[in-house]
Amino acid sequence: MAAAGARILVVDDDHATVDLVRLYLERDQYKVSVAYDGRAALDMAGRQSFDLVVLDWMLPGVDGLTVCEQLRATSDVPVIMLTARVQESDKLLGLTSGADDYLTKPFSPRELAARVGVILRRVRNSRPAEDGQLHAGLIRIDTLQHQAWADGEEVTLTPTEFKLLCTLVREPRRVFSRDQLIQHGLDNDTDALPRTIDVHINNLRRKLKQACGREPIGTVHGVGYRLEL
Repeated sequence: MAAAGARILVVDDDHATVDLVRLYLERDQYKVSVAYDGRAALDMAGRQSFDLVVLDWMLPGVDGLTVCEQLRATSDVPVIMLTARVQESDKLLGLTSGADDYLTKPFSPRELAARVGVILRRVRNSRPAEDGQLHAGLIRIDTLQHQAWADGEEVTLTPTEFKLLCTLVREPRRVFSRDQLIQHGLDNDTDALPRTIDVHINNLRRKLKQACGREPIGTVHGVGYRLEL
């Protein structure tokens, strides 16, 4: 079992959903905490650290998108968004807010537990056996500490953004197609859409530009993306 004992925060105002998700996650030996509204979730996240958050979009008071955005302002904890919204534009909006994955209701709790495992493994596997230092141009990465810098300024990244940046930095100037980035950066998630990669790359570009004043990730039209030194 990947990351057994990992701390998971489940946030949903539907008690039956929370109970079912909690049952499956605890069966996989995760330590589960629960919140039934957005404000309570933010309060809990402020008091203790979690390894992953399962977050419903439609919450009373503070909605899930706002919760995700506020979590992202201070943390790189992975977030799986739950929602009854099924349009692709809704999924992209959730990813833009900082979510790492997206599951539509009704969903299989077994599938959710599997996705939790995939994301936790992704975070764990981003740590190589060497000293963990990656360098390319203005970008420096410490994979052991899960930190990244652009032109000397630290950049806070989600686990998915971090994995994608590591992929690009390991082979600068190589052009990666969207399918290759899904394979290398998203652990070959067969449910990931090509536009999902675009959202993550755009978020990554924005953060890097804020840090160093330029966009080191270039687009090769009709092919994909590459790190430009």
